[in-house]
Amino acid sequence: MSSRRHFFKTAAAGAALLSLDGPSAFAQSRKSRRTVVKGKPIVVSTWDFGVAANKAAWEVLEKGGRALDAVENGVHVPEADPKNTTVGYGGAPDRDGRVTLDACIMDEFGNCGSVAALEHIKHPISVARKVMEKTPHVMLVGDGALQFALENGFQKENLLTPESEKAWKEWLKKAEYKPVINIENQSYEGKPSAFNPLQLPGNVYNHDTIGMVAMDAEGNLSGACTTSGMAYKLHGRVGDSPIIGAGLYVDNEVGAATATGVGEEVIRVVGSFLVVELMRQGYSPEAACKEAVMRIVQKKPAKAKEIQIGFLALNKKGEHGAFCLQPGFSYAVKNADTEKVVKGKFYFTK
Repeated sequence: MSSRRHFFKTAAAGAALLSLDGPSAFAQSRKSRRTVVKGKPIVVSTWDFGVAANKAAWEVLEKGGRALDAVENGVHVPEADPKNTTVGYGGAPDRDGRVTLDACIMDEFGNCGSVAALEHIKHPISVARKVMEKTPHVMLVGDGALQFALENGFQKENLLTPESEKAWKEWLKKAEYKPVINIENQSYEGKPSAFNPLQLPGNVYNHDTIGMVAMDAEGNLSGACTTSGMAYKLHGRVGDSPIIGAGLYVDNEVGAATATGVGEEVIRVVGSFLVVELMRQGYSPEAACKEAVMRIVQKKPAKAKEIQIGFLALNKKGEHGAFCLQPGFSYAVKNADTEKVVKGKFYFTK
């Protein structure tokens, strides 16, 4: 009987503690179990044009800078490149001839910001960061995002280059929508601006993203994702790139992931969040990316054969990996010891 009374007394004390402290007590307990992981800085990003972006990110990381600053600095490079037709300035327009940009950013504390269907601003990633840091919101879109950007000192610019405009007008003659798989790698192959896909009138590019995740010297993770979206899309279309959990997700206890490819299918499986959660369960970055790809194949096998989707992940140990639907996807890696492009493994064979 005494042991029974002791049990109920102990249980009551525990219940009282929970009622007084609530979730905060649990959070403190969970926090105490966390281990601070410091490691070697590293940055990884999608596609061959990630090489130049990684160099810019590394300028921050090698000086002991924060991963958040690194990823913003890194993706500025493709955003400002007029010959990169899938990101930022020079990006292919929608079917109405308007260049609309999407971007999101996320830091080690779970803070995040996003913009979608933003026009006239060359660096949407920096607007997304302002949304994160200066508003209580996560996402601003369209005219509201532009208004916010202008109020915060960003300059309004014409983002439609003569090359992009010419290709769009050529496309209008037939207005056919024929995605080209791996157009990013066809454009670069490790030689930025060596080939312009806008020289292929009538084609449209079906995965138009740079996703970047990085770990700094403190072992903290951040990520960024920015794009001009599908060329000749319906005006107002938004893919996965600015959506936290789809195009990008960061959990500083586990790892970070980003996606590239047909955004609609990435959204359907909440792809980047799925990859991070799989890493939480013990999957390696590559295995987690593969499982996310398999979810897409299982849901829509016929559709999956016609498109490209790739996931890229980095865990807290500094291990990285990727997996994609089709051959041709690659990602760039930069740390103190190496700078390279890695070919992603894939599900379908030609």
